[in-house]
Amino acid sequence: MTNSETDTDNTRDLVLVRKFDAPCDLVFRAWIDPKALAQWCGPHGFKAVGDKLEAWPGGRHRACLIAPDGEEHWVGGQYLEVEPPHRLVFTHAWETATGENSPETVVTITFRDSGGGTEMTFRQSGFDSASSLEGHEDGWAQSFERLNVFLGTESEGPDHA
Repeated sequence: MTNSETDTDNTRDLVLVRKFDAPCDLVFRAWIDPKALAQWCGPHGFKAVGDKLEAWPGGRHRACLIAPDGEEHWVGGQYLEVEPPHRLVFTHAWETATGENSPETVVTITFRDSGGGTEMTFRQSGFDSASSLEGHEDGWAQSFERLNVFLGTESEGPDHA
């Protein structure tokens, strides 16, 4: 979680805004349908394999992102809020090689009707380092490019809030 004593200006928050030419319910479902999520989640060249996706408050999620070289990266957490089709909040932590979890972050995604499409605002809060934030920024940006392809829409360029 964010340390309020050191991160008062949200410098450890990643915020990405994307616009999709698809309705909110379709973009929202792409986040909570295991078959859909497997089609776009992860950087280019990675394969996503779901282990658990319980998209309700208190439900758990767990998946593996498999790198092109076969290296497995397990991630999981808990859903805190699920408000179709406008809001999704969940925790996010990587499983380390020792079986422990990386520091937990919180992901908040809002979906807003915008000119016949959807404006998606993605915020991941509570990074423990700038390098972790930067790595996630690149990974999520690539995932959202893949989401755009999955939705079959043209996304307006990346916006950073």
